[in-house]
Amino acid sequence: MSAVTLPRVTSVKRTRVKDSAGPPGPAAGSPRLGEEQLRTLRRVGREWGRVSAAPEVWRDALPVDPDLGRFPPVAEIQRMGRLVRVSGPRPHAAEARTGVGGHADTEDPSAGGRGVRLRRLLLGAPLRSSAIVTERMGKRAALPVLSADALSSVAYGPEAMLGVLVLAGAAGLAYSYPVAGAIVLLMLAVGLSYRQTIRAYPHGGGSYIVASDNLGRVPGLIAAAGLMTDYVLTVAVSIASGVAAITSALASLASATVPLGVGVIALLLAGNLRGVRQAGALFAVPTYAFIGAVFLLIGFGLTDAASRGFTSEPGPVAPVTETVGLLLIMRAFSSGATAMTGIEAISNAVPVFRPVEWRNARTTLTWMVGLLITMFVGIVVLTRVTGVVPRPEETVLSQLAHLSFGTGWMYVFVQAATAAVLLLAANTAYNDFPRVLSLLARDGYAPRIFMRLGDRLAYSNGIVLLSIAAALVFVAFGGLTGTLIPLYAVGVFLAFTLSQTGMVLHWWRLRNRHWRKSLCFNAVGGLLSAAVFITAGISKFTSGAWVAIIAIGLFLLVTTRIRHHYDTAKAALRLHPHAIELPAHGTDGALTAQRSSPAAAQPPRPTGGSTGPALRTDGQGEDQELPEEIRHLSVVAIAALDLAAMRTLAYAASLQQPVLAVHISLTDEEARRFRDYWTLWGDHLPLEIVTSPYRAVVAPLVNYLEALHRQNPDLTLTVILPEIITQRRRHQLLHNRTAPRLRRALRPLPKIVVTTVPFHL
Repeated sequence: MSAVTLPRVTSVKRTRVKDSAGPPGPAAGSPRLGEEQLRTLRRVGREWGRVSAAPEVWRDALPVDPDLGRFPPVAEIQRMGRLVRVSGPRPHAAEARTGVGGHADTEDPSAGGRGVRLRRLLLGAPLRSSAIVTERMGKRAALPVLSADALSSVAYGPEAMLGVLVLAGAAGLAYSYPVAGAIVLLMLAVGLSYRQTIRAYPHGGGSYIVASDNLGRVPGLIAAAGLMTDYVLTVAVSIASGVAAITSALASLASATVPLGVGVIALLLAGNLRGVRQAGALFAVPTYAFIGAVFLLIGFGLTDAASRGFTSEPGPVAPVTETVGLLLIMRAFSSGATAMTGIEAISNAVPVFRPVEWRNARTTLTWMVGLLITMFVGIVVLTRVTGVVPRPEETVLSQLAHLSFGTGWMYVFVQAATAAVLLLAANTAYNDFPRVLSLLARDGYAPRIFMRLGDRLAYSNGIVLLSIAAALVFVAFGGLTGTLIPLYAVGVFLAFTLSQTGMVLHWWRLRNRHWRKSLCFNAVGGLLSAAVFITAGISKFTSGAWVAIIAIGLFLLVTTRIRHHYDTAKAALRLHPHAIELPAHGTDGALTAQRSSPAAAQPPRPTGGSTGPALRTDGQGEDQELPEEIRHLSVVAIAALDLAAMRTLAYAASLQQPVLAVHISLTDEEARRFRDYWTLWGDHLPLEIVTSPYRAVVAPLVNYLEALHRQNPDLTLTVILPEIITQRRRHQLLHNRTAPRLRRALRPLPKIVVTTVPFHL
């Protein structure tokens, strides 16, 4: 290879390749190139043309036909970081070709081993990227999936509010209606605010996007930190409350609180790995059953109260430990406001709705807020007229059900529905946590593996991370709702506040039709959310809110360091017009000589043939080829046209052996874009693009290499990969590990060599 300084150019013809940004799609593939990089790529191509053989010489020198095979069956794709062994190459079928240089996918249910069949049984067969449209949800399915967290919170939100007021005895409980009214006002204001957010961000506008767009990078990251903390705690609190509902009815299970909770997290993990639509079908029944149970409870209780003229029953005498004051009222307000957690989920997940997405999302949000307010008010009224107060051994909802239905089957139904919806309410976090994490990864604030969609078109890596984090928090706090609630409100209301503030600035700048009304809605929601955040942060700081604040700080530190590393890597990998490595001169003659040699002209032989290059034996059974009898093909696997890829291509071309470049595209659009980039560069080397409709990378590459090997078994394939080498080992986790995974997969195959060209950051 040789280094060259490229001359400066003042004008470059524009190409049809465009750069655009957007949310993560079915798969996160090769990055787009900006205008400056496109100009540099064209100039690099001109320099290649001066020192390299003509493109047709490289193509004629290939000892194999690169246009072969098909994408491997479903059972052979990579999932969850594990690679299933790839069987032999598929027969060429031109009619099965798809996309630009793509390969069709065929499903062979019998393929794969026992582990593969077990995973398919538990999680289902992989879905094509194009199936993402069919995986979207209608309003009736989206309501239980995205509202379970908010609706189920009425099982512990009113109890949390009363648990603070009861510290002041009867005088404190007298403020339950005013405090509940303020919480209802907050629900209404925030609900209307998020309706405006959905209208302004019809493609999904959670707190992270809204705050980043309108307030800047740091507020956006703070909002994301609050959301991520809230989602982890949503899983822990929901499951803790669900287990508490079970142990209220079955006191003998109290000692198994932690194992029960961890088991439910495992169930949620498996259910969500099956995909959004599958999870919706699985979790819809408990949510609707809970809504029905609460309305039956409220209806029966209010009917009974009406027969008594709505006179309040005297409650048990509660010891007075505090006096009624502003701090007590604000603490009760912030505790009861935990019933609002999850209200943002629908605005985060607008893309999962069926068309028209934003309209269906707004309708579903309206239904959710209406149900939430009705159930919250109904339970608060019932507690006042029945004299029920929180008790450590039994939940408020269980006490109300006992008073209304005794211990009969209706009581069992209410408790079972409550336990089921609380245990599965965490599913809301499973929809939003991975989505926010994928947006952070898209912007370079999280490892890029979180942008990848799994087999079932769900963000599998984010789902696994959420399960691990929630399980650790649940075990660390012993599965007790009371110890987890103080951590809860800080993160979510911080995100609410930043989101609503961002929307105020959005409407102020836009000033379109009805902008004043929208600004007022968001301003009221922002002020009330800020009041809850400040109150919760101060009053609950020593009770555990400090944990959430520290978690948010650590999140900011980690994400900014990740972004710094990616910015450094991006700057180092950019195509620089003054330092590009090119292949050495003389390649033309070497390729011509090999192409015209008798060995190169010999047609490929089928697998298992008895003829081949002359072999020598060392007397111990080891066959050895003479150096001059080895025929080479260098296969360069590249993901992007950056400096590392150019160095690898230059290295391969300088070996003066036939070279074939292979690119795995995750979508047809990416395949067309990469082909345009390659053409702009000059198409100097043969390129084969394999389209992977199931978003796998290693498995289709292994399948393609094995097909080349079996087409011509006498050929020695040298697979050359660019490899990013970081200064610190921990940074290596931020980059793909294709090279070691490919080595492991190809190790059983003969005459295939894997080598890497290191690029040191």
